[in-house]
Amino acid sequence: MRFRHACIESIAAVEPDEIWSSADIETRLKPMYERLRLPEGRLELMSGIRERRMWAAGTRPSDASAAAGRKLLGLSQIPAAKLQVLMHSAVCRDMLEPATATFVHHKMGLGGSMQVFDVSNACLGFLNGLVLLGSMIDAGQVRAGIVVSGENGRPLVERTIQHLLAANLDRNAIKPFFANLTIGSAAVAAVVCHEDELPAGAPRHRLVAGAALADTSHSDLCQGDSAGDGLAMETDSEQLLIAGVDVARRTWSEFKRESGWNATTPDRFICHQVGSAHRRKLYETLGLDLAKDFSSFETLGNTGSAALPATLARAVEQGAVRAGQKVALLGIGSGINSLMLALEW
Repeated sequence: MRFRHACIESIAAVEPDEIWSSADIETRLKPMYERLRLPEGRLELMSGIRERRMWAAGTRPSDASAAAGRKLLGLSQIPAAKLQVLMHSAVCRDMLEPATATFVHHKMGLGGSMQVFDVSNACLGFLNGLVLLGSMIDAGQVRAGIVVSGENGRPLVERTIQHLLAANLDRNAIKPFFANLTIGSAAVAAVVCHEDELPAGAPRHRLVAGAALADTSHSDLCQGDSAGDGLAMETDSEQLLIAGVDVARRTWSEFKRESGWNATTPDRFICHQVGSAHRRKLYETLGLDLAKDFSSFETLGNTGSAALPATLARAVEQGAVRAGQKVALLGIGSGINSLMLALEW
């Protein structure tokens, strides 16, 4: 997987204003904590997540994606009229039909000369969108497009809290629901274009190479579905961690061959934002320098497909990713799929 002309022209993320701390969630779960004699602070201690953010009740995924898209258009030097593709890549969708991308397109006020569609692959959706759009650009099909993701974790977390309080579950029975409480909300968007579309003197944030692997024998370890007005999800967190890191290990070997990079090449690593245990195990297994990591899970939680790209956007805004640096994006999604991309920023 190698790219010739595709560049990430700009990237922007939007974070909700409403903050839910791990302590706040435990307060809501106090009756269960007291019944099972669970220690306070357990949620943050096990995940490393202090807080996560939530959109206001009633917010649709397309509302969040469109907000990120509008912010992006304000930063981008590519005129909106030149965008030929819009992909919506989130786990969350407004409905099954039509594509959530159509609502985003309308809310952003974009023109009709575009391909507008959804790409869905759990937490890897946005990275898949970058690959698809970069490939379309290299193939000469389009010159520029936009990938968006708007994840709304509020219905899932609220439904999980309600279920845990209503059901008479023991300590083992609550384990599949723990990962739900780490979920947050965020939105992100990126413009990808042919390098020749960039204005003179504009930085060229190149898509260089990538690698992907799948091990679908583990597709039962994290499963979510629609339930009422929200999502229901159950996760075998311990086995998902082990299997996910193993798939990432094998993908990293392919990535090094495709990119020509090694463990010391990247100036910055950005991985999918699950929590502290996942990050520690991933970096130990791949033999990577944890000091080069940039994370957001401490204050955003796990925001699905928006997690990795929103963290990249935050790193760019804070100067943690700068012009001339090499950046490795390490994506892992339930399924299990892994996708890693090399960027020259």
